[in-house]
Amino acid sequence: MGVQAREVIPEHGPLLQIKGLSVRRQNHDVLHAISLEIHSGERVSIEGAIGSGKSTLLWAAMGLIERQAGEIQIFSKPCVTEPDFARVRGQIALMFQDPDDQLIGPTVLEDLEFGPLNLGVDRRQSRDRARQVLSQLGIESLAERAVGTLSGGQKRLVALAGVMALEPRLLLLDEPTASLDRAAAEGMVEVLASLPCALVLASHDPLCIEALSTRRLTLREGVLGSRSLTG
Repeated sequence: MGVQAREVIPEHGPLLQIKGLSVRRQNHDVLHAISLEIHSGERVSIEGAIGSGKSTLLWAAMGLIERQAGEIQIFSKPCVTEPDFARVRGQIALMFQDPDDQLIGPTVLEDLEFGPLNLGVDRRQSRDRARQVLSQLGIESLAERAVGTLSGGQKRLVALAGVMALEPRLLLLDEPTASLDRAAAEGMVEVLASLPCALVLASHDPLCIEALSTRRLTLREGVLGSRSLTG
């Protein structure tokens, strides 16, 4: 995979702007004319039943699945083709619902280094970033572990470390506390609360939603609507 130049982000305007997004998968309409804006400092939760399209929305925002209609702008620039999305990935990052879809390095440390290296960060700085986020998450002991030997909860923490190493401006999280016990979930939420970037959370976890959300949205039958913070 080639090195991608880091895109310069405008100081003003939404980080992510979606207008009229519709997605059809396996002959089923999953998203219907979705419109959404995410701004710096926001932590937006997207709630909905299993199969409501939450993951599809996050994948579409990253340019990872085809859309039937609609416009996507990231950092005020239209994203239509794969090169358009490739230029901004890293500054917008996605933590997958299944960490096995995300972890690719033979060891934890090498996995964390891969993203920064691919963005053109030199090897020493990439390793420094990797060790820093491992320390921030309290999982330094996993650095030399083979990815395939990790538990489900450990894999989820390493997946988060991997996207944190990219130092994104906007982080999309698909069920970030899934498969974690209560103590680990609370630790995950504490780390997410400390991040300087904007967050979009697709989650069923009341702990995650209530602790982090500055705005709550509900996805039902492919339609996105707002929800009161006290609702």
